[in-house]
Amino acid sequence: MCPRVIPVLLLRGRGLVKTRRFKDPVYLGDPVNIVRIFNEKEVDEIVLFDIAASAESRKPNLRVLEEIASECFAPMAYGGGLADLEQITRILALGYEKVILNTAAFERPSLVQRAADTVGSQSVVVSIDVKHSWTRGHRVFTRAGLQPVEGDVRAHAERMQALGAGELLVNSIDRDGTMSGYDLGTLRAVASAVDIPVVACGGARNLGDCRAAIREAGAAAVAAGSMFVFQGVHRAVLISFPTRREIEQAFC
Repeated sequence: MCPRVIPVLLLRGRGLVKTRRFKDPVYLGDPVNIVRIFNEKEVDEIVLFDIAASAESRKPNLRVLEEIASECFAPMAYGGGLADLEQITRILALGYEKVILNTAAFERPSLVQRAADTVGSQSVVVSIDVKHSWTRGHRVFTRAGLQPVEGDVRAHAERMQALGAGELLVNSIDRDGTMSGYDLGTLRAVASAVDIPVVACGGARNLGDCRAAIREAGAAAVAAGSMFVFQGVHRAVLISFPTRREIEQAFC
C-alpha cells in the first residue's frame, strides 16, 4: 500500500496562504475553490491549519471551517486554536476526521489524553514544529513558531505518544516553503523514538523528497504545501497534485 501524500493548506482569515519559514504569507485564493480542485485530483487527505488562531489566542472560526468541510470529499484534519475538549468535538462534528494539537498539547498536555479517551487516538494528531538553533540544536516551538519549548524533540514525541496521540506531524520551520527537502535527521530521530505514524512536513520539492522521507527517515506519510500550490522559479500559483500512477511509481 502506498503511503499517504497530503496537501497542507494554511488558512488566514477567510483565505488560503503559503508561508516561507512560517513568515511572509502569500495569498493563494479562496479555500473552497482550492479544496474543490483537490477533490478533482482525488487526494488522500487534506490538512488545514489556521495559522493565526493560536498566535492570536482565539478560537477556530467554525463558520468558515464548516463551509470548507462541506465541499471536501477527502478526509480532513484541522489544527489551529484548539484549546479544550468542546472545541475538538465540535470540529469533528463538522465533518473533520482528525484534529491537530500543537500549542495546547505542550501547554496543557492533559488535553491530548482527554481527547484520545473521548474521540479515540486515531482522531488525535500532535504537530511538532522544529527549528534549528546553532547554540541549542533542534528546538520545539509552539504558537505558530513564536514560542520555544524546553526539552528534546524525541522526548516530546515520546510523551505525546504516551498521552494517546495517534499520529505525529513533524514540521521543519527552517524548511517551510523553501522546497529544499525534508529535514531527514529530525524525522529519523522522531520516527525511531515512537511506534505511531510520523508525517513529514516542511520542505518538499518533488516526489523524490517524499520518497526520501519514507525510505530514509522512516516517515509513514508525507505532507507538503508549496509543492502543490506553486509552479516554476517565479512561484506562480497553480494547484497541482501527482497522479495515482506517479505516486505508485515513486513509492510502490
